[in-house]
Amino acid sequence: MSQYPQGDPAYQSTPPAGQTNFERTMGDIGGSGPLSPQQERTWATLSHVVPLALFILSAGTLGFVASLVIYLMYKDRGPFVRQNAANSLNIQIAMGIGVVISWIMILTIILSPIGVLGLIAVAIWGCVLHALAAVKANNGEWYKPPMTPDFVK
Repeated sequence: MSQYPQGDPAYQSTPPAGQTNFERTMGDIGGSGPLSPQQERTWATLSHVVPLALFILSAGTLGFVASLVIYLMYKDRGPFVRQNAANSLNIQIAMGIGVVISWIMILTIILSPIGVLGLIAVAIWGCVLHALAAVKANNGEWYKPPMTPDFVK
């Protein structure tokens, strides 16, 4: 007996010629055409959620990679996802600069307490901005994170 319901069209219908069920299901991931508004909102939200999760899980080292990958994959597929992915990348770049400056202060021993406070402040600032931007993206609202330079447009 199949684990899928008998009437489920995703498993009953045949895909278009030359396309497998997997390609039809996952088409928006590797495709090159424009995204639907719902897909744009989803990827715009993920452009903030994934880097935030990776930033937390990797102690601040992998969030940048996620932002860059989403930006490069989806920048030409819709203006909303492009803007959010660019914002995510800008937040990550600004956080990276803040982390490097904080570590330099920590290593100079004299400024060590200021560097630790700076490191904590940068982490909180980035997490809050990513969380706010993810909520705005999920609601379909355009948002420019405050105190974030435009390194990527």
